[in-house]
Amino acid sequence: MVPAWVDGVLQPVEKLEVHQRGLRHLAVSVFVLAGDRVLIQRRALSKYHTPGLWANTCCTHPRWGEATDACAVRRLREELGITGLTLRPAGHVTYRAEVGNGLIEHEEVDVFLAEAATTLPMALNPDEVCETRWVPLATLTAETRTAPARFTPWLRIYLTDHHDSIFGAVGA
Repeated sequence: MVPAWVDGVLQPVEKLEVHQRGLRHLAVSVFVLAGDRVLIQRRALSKYHTPGLWANTCCTHPRWGEATDACAVRRLREELGITGLTLRPAGHVTYRAEVGNGLIEHEEVDVFLAEAATTLPMALNPDEVCETRWVPLATLTAETRTAPARFTPWLRIYLTDHHDSIFGAVGA
């Protein structure tokens, strides 16, 4: 169950229903950095929306009653097998985007950053992620502009509309 607003009240709603109705809901996004490089993931081809597109390190919806920082730690482990990183808050983003098949992400996102080495051990969950890569933030920002169809709408929004507030001087 995803925390979503229905008639102005935050309540638990099934994830697919949230996206079908375009309800505003809570979310978490994580960017793992190694200097000016960011770890991105290509979403599994079996995902029900935006399959095969490149996204930030990981993102998800907190469970009902789950703190967003705990959710971010959980999802790094579940999607990528990453543990032991120290996450720091990097702001709050609200966006609305169509993600295909009549589905809508309308999210209130707590964004987190973490530092790691590019040799960070990972164990990818094939139900979530089909590949990863480290890319300089400036290169990633340019790629989302020149080949937007390769990237999730939310990653494009983060890099276009919220770059400075999330990343500050990283990759400047």
